[in-house]
Amino acid sequence: MTTTYAALLRGINVGGSRKVPMADLRTLMEDLGHDGVRSYLQSGQAVFTADHGDEDSLAAELTDAIEKRFGFTVDVIVRDHAYLKAIADNCPFPAAELEGKQLHVTYFSAPVDADRFAEIDQAAHLPEEFRLGDRALYLYAPNGLGRSKLAEQLSKPRLNKGLIATSRNWNTVVKLVEMTGE
Repeated sequence: MTTTYAALLRGINVGGSRKVPMADLRTLMEDLGHDGVRSYLQSGQAVFTADHGDEDSLAAELTDAIEKRFGFTVDVIVRDHAYLKAIADNCPFPAAELEGKQLHVTYFSAPVDADRFAEIDQAAHLPEEFRLGDRALYLYAPNGLGRSKLAEQLSKPRLNKGLIATSRNWNTVVKLVEMTGE
């Protein structure tokens, strides 16, 4: 059975380092035997179909292939259409009323619980807020991610220890649902 997935690559093509041209990424993924490979933007997401493996094994396979091809390690999270759609459908914030830059999802490689983020005083950051979902964190940042003090707190290495974490704005979240659903 063939499943459609999105690969989320963390920290590529930012600030002139860790360059992974999307055409090269598509070719690499096709060489791994994946079909229907399409990329979205330059910031590290690709959609593909596969008839083998699961999310974790596909992510590991892609991580290894990128390191061999480009000479550096890139963290990768792979999620299927059903998961991506559930994340969008279960958003605890009024996504339809917000601009894409105000709402973000951080995808995690494993489940997280509230205890991990207990040290963050949410009331001190209002009107910014976050909520946890299934291997995801939703962040409402009304002035955008770049100005968010809460985002700065949430990205501290000790809070994300042992996880791969990569964030996408709401426009990208919605686009990946569309692309994996086609």
